Amino acid sequence: MAGHEFFEPADRKRPVADPTASEPLAAEQSRHSCDPAFKHGVVVGFDGSTSSERALAYAIGMAHRSGSGLIIVHVANRLPTTVWAGCEPPVFVDVPDHRTEVLGLELACADYLAEVPWILVERGGDICHELEEVGQEYEADAIVVGSTHGIVGRIFGSVAGRLAKRAKRPVVVIP
Repeated sequence: MAGHEFFEPADRKRPVADPTASEPLAAEQSRHSCDPAFKHGVVVGFDGSTSSERALAYAIGMAHRSGSGLIIVHVANRLPTTVWAGCEPPVFVDVPDHRTEVLGLELACADYLAEVPWILVERGGDICHELEEVGQEYEADAIVVGSTHGIVGRIFGSVAGRLAKRAKRPVVVIP
């Protein structure tokens, strides 16, 4: 069972469960649209970089050994509208990111993913927040990310470091 699935970015409005519903379990289930086959799977952040490819390779092995599914997450670009519109306060918009489609096609053709069931989830927003949110939605056993090298990671803090500080589940950082 291999394939990929695109989800709407997390910052878009989702249907909200009826707070007056007589069954709280039904209200809870309507908020999460994740595939139950991937519950307790392994979440991995992937953007096509060398670091994320190493993280994906580790996550594939981890999912294979545990007999679980793999949730590959690509976080699309978002930019503040103040960059071009001069709005106050800053408002974020989704920038069309065809990279997710390209990554999905590359992953669909990859032989190394044939060993585990997997899906590709697209989100928009802060990478750390979105990885943790997907991990929570799927009740993931772990989140796997690649380490950030270079000056950007030193100045702004690496995704792996920020995620490890705030995540509520194990974070595996692959060098």
